Amino acid sequence: MYIDSHAHLNFKEYENDIKNVLERSFNAGVKKIVNVGSNYKTSLKTIQIANSQKLKANLFAVVGCHPIHLMQDITESAKFDGKEYKFTTKKEEFNKDKYQKLIDENKDVVVGVGETGLDYFHLTRCHPERAKRVEGSRKSFDKFEMTEKEIQKRVFKEHIDLAIENNLPLVLHCRGSEDDQYGGYDEMLQILKSYNLNLKSDFRGVAHCFVGNLAQAKEFIKMGFYIGVNGIVTFKNSNELQNIIKKIPLKNIVLETDCPFLAPDPYRGKRNEPACIPIIAQKIAEIKGVDVGEVEKITTDNCKKLFNI
Repeated sequence: MYIDSHAHLNFKEYENDIKNVLERSFNAGVKKIVNVGSNYKTSLKTIQIANSQKLKANLFAVVGCHPIHLMQDITESAKFDGKEYKFTTKKEEFNKDKYQKLIDENKDVVVGVGETGLDYFHLTRCHPERAKRVEGSRKSFDKFEMTEKEIQKRVFKEHIDLAIENNLPLVLHCRGSEDDQYGGYDEMLQILKSYNLNLKSDFRGVAHCFVGNLAQAKEFIKMGFYIGVNGIVTFKNSNELQNIIKKIPLKNIVLETDCPFLAPDPYRGKRNEPACIPIIAQKIAEIKGVDVGEVEKITTDNCKKLFNI
């Protein structure tokens, strides 16, 4: 049995055929799926899906606010199988009490807090002047960037508090800027270290969709975090991630799709689904030179421990 530790079946891309998606996933051996919220609306949707008697599935919910939704109204689009999905998400003022209520009222299905963290990649794209590198606008962008980073860090800390107070794992998102891939991870680690999480024996979490470096991966592992590996590991240009997978133990890895995004080869450009988890497992087995059954067993046990499921 496999577990998809990070899916978004709560997103618009699945609203018309979620039953078929689940059937394909279960037929592929993916028997449990953790759906992750990106704002209040999608967090609520993860709970509704997990509680749905019609679906009759082992589905779980993670609730939280993705850092990109703290900046301004965002119009997102994605194209899968030739069909474009486009939707606008309103800027969210994070309210910790609202998320606490979601947890309190749905303890049977809420298994984590997130996804939360730092995302500096979108800062220039969200700035009204698009961060033009000309005199007069640079100062405006610097002020914008500083303010938005401060907001992200403050809300990230509120999520950490929420996870600690409820004894729930933390699901991390991190993305550096276009000119500094690893800086966001360094700042995230600095914040986490300020909590002395390594002294809390019951604290746990996952660095979802990890694209940091080896040293950073080891730092997360020291603090009790798993490394979330998805379809990126199958890409031809993912040499650094493959090297990290080769050098860290299986006991520190969980499998994820981050669907509908990041479908593994040979399905790049198509809508991703939990049914693709075995492809990711097979690639990890090749990298580490072990049987895929070993990857399946160990990563599934890891995910059960992570989310207490």
